[in-house]
Amino acid sequence: MRSGTGIGTVRRRPHHSDVGGIRNENYETSGLDGLDEPLLGKRDYDDKHSEGKVMEEIWDDERKKEQLHWTLLFSNLIAQWAQWIANLVFGSGSFIVRHLPLLSNTKNRSNPKLIVPTLSPLQEERLRNLQQRLGVPFDGSRVDHQDALKLLWRLAYPNKELPPLKSELWKDMGWQGPDPSTDFRGGGFISLENLIFFAKKYPESFQRLLHKQDGNRADWEYPFAVAGINISFMLTQMLDLQSGKPSSLAGIQFLKLLGEDEMAFDDLYCVAFQMMDAQWLVKRASYMEFNDVLKSTRTQLERELSLEDVSSVKDLPAYNLLRR
Repeated sequence: MRSGTGIGTVRRRPHHSDVGGIRNENYETSGLDGLDEPLLGKRDYDDKHSEGKVMEEIWDDERKKEQLHWTLLFSNLIAQWAQWIANLVFGSGSFIVRHLPLLSNTKNRSNPKLIVPTLSPLQEERLRNLQQRLGVPFDGSRVDHQDALKLLWRLAYPNKELPPLKSELWKDMGWQGPDPSTDFRGGGFISLENLIFFAKKYPESFQRLLHKQDGNRADWEYPFAVAGINISFMLTQMLDLQSGKPSSLAGIQFLKLLGEDEMAFDDLYCVAFQMMDAQWLVKRASYMEFNDVLKSTRTQLERELSLEDVSSVKDLPAYNLLRR
């Protein structure tokens, strides 16, 4: 199995009698490119829709679900319309493609890359700073990294006592085991920074996702923290940030956002996390379908980034799903 941060093999959420791993059952499922690590959720499912739930709460859940459905549907329609126009303008037979050198001469003509526009000094600096952040692995022996984990706990559970850095309590946040430092892998330290940023800037959305408070949840839910690491890694791939200069369509568009806001990557992460959960609910997904949901989230995010009037993260239709 290759190393990476993602979901390749999933396991049945263990009961207390399964902790030793003797009775765990493995299921194979396709993963994202470069994302082959297992996503193991060990959270006890809190049934928020028991028979004792009052009718008003059920109606409230249905209204929230319907709102999420129509928000995603509307943004999908806009994005698909924009994509149709883009294909018309930039298609292989269009006037622009035939007369302007917009595409680089790559060997793989089925996946050509756009020529990166000239970056401003500000964009260059912010891209360089972001790539430096991406290059920092999580190191459980570093005091500042330990302090960041502790800060995340305090933001997530302000009324709970801070546990030791190795404790079964960390599983409540959606880490795979008692030691969160083993879950970062390809996500790096920036994935922890993303979670902290989310908790600080959009605390209501963060808490609702952490505690799975929206909609009808699956019996097998995705583990919150590990899902967050996967989203960080997915964004890095989608935006082509590990190359010198992004040359994918989404990456080039992101450079515009970065010119407007130094924290565009962190804000985009929050949008992606909220979008993923909304897709999860609309699709009525469960544990083994996380990869499919993450793929559809990436596709939807790429479509929204391609919209003509998007000059900042706040212009994305899915940004309206976030709550402070």
